[in-house]
Amino acid sequence: MPLTMEHDTKLKNSREHIFEKFSLDRPGKIIFVERHLSTKRGLRCLIRTISLAGAELDVNPHLPVPNNFFLEILGIHDEIGCTLIRREEEKVTVGFNMLIDPEFMHHAIRLSFETGH
Repeated sequence: MPLTMEHDTKLKNSREHIFEKFSLDRPGKIIFVERHLSTKRGLRCLIRTISLAGAELDVNPHLPVPNNFFLEILGIHDEIGCTLIRREEEKVTVGFNMLIDPEFMHHAIRLSFETGH
């Protein structure tokens, strides 16, 4: 007898909905990964929300965003590997390639609160 499983369509894209999102509204930088892993080019963005699994960014709607890149939060010298999930004009939704450390996220939120960005 084959094993059958019910598929809950509500869980589609569930990774985006499982983790609590926090308002960040902090400047960031999208760092392009180019030939020979060069990271010389970048694109400014505004990180609107962040969770352990991803973030929502605002970028210039006329500039291209690569499918895979590093995200740097202004004031924190660490890059987060990201994959583009969705883009709607200036709103970009990304998933982190690995869940970020809760302490890292807490630090980013605290920094944003302290500096008023």
